[in-house]
Amino acid sequence: MAHRKTVKHYHEPGDFHELTFSCYRRMRLLTNDAWRGSLARRIDEALKAEQFYLLAFVFMPEHVHLLVWPTMPEATPEAISRFLSAAKLRCSRDVKQALERTHSSLIARLTVRERPGRYVFRFWQEGPGYDRNLQTEESVAASIEYIHFNPVRRGLCKLPTDWRWSSARWYVSEGTEIDSCLPVIHAPPAELFRPCR
Repeated sequence: MAHRKTVKHYHEPGDFHELTFSCYRRMRLLTNDAWRGSLARRIDEALKAEQFYLLAFVFMPEHVHLLVWPTMPEATPEAISRFLSAAKLRCSRDVKQALERTHSSLIARLTVRERPGRYVFRFWQEGPGYDRNLQTEESVAASIEYIHFNPVRRGLCKLPTDWRWSSARWYVSEGTEIDSCLPVIHAPPAELFRPCR
């Protein structure tokens, strides 16, 4: 049996979380607007279910960065796991159904043998990805800049605001400009940032 990569989530009240997760084998699967739209909807649903703020995001061709803030004081590491699992699993189901409708050969490439007699469809790389806790206004601001400049560093666009699948334009337009198909962005008020312990 293959070794399973695990990431331990931890949360203290007030922590922000920079979350990163990848497509299966880092394949460039997030180049289809319909699939990116599905991911956006599923992230939005999971944000509302867990009562998280989304401060920033970017969908890259083979991975995703999110910056979230759990609003409930009693939020737990399990809430972060539930948020990620719900968004990823529901998006994966949407993609699989779309592929089945068109009888796409990609289904075979994304179906893996988990154990003898059991095969699973895998749109996302197994495991929860990367989780970095942020506790200061400076670290959160640096994370937002890092997230927004991802497409520029990769040569996918010249300016962060040129990349549709990102929250960069929301910041430049002071919260007025974001496509209706993208996740809802709600940045918490500045007074909620707490000094580093």
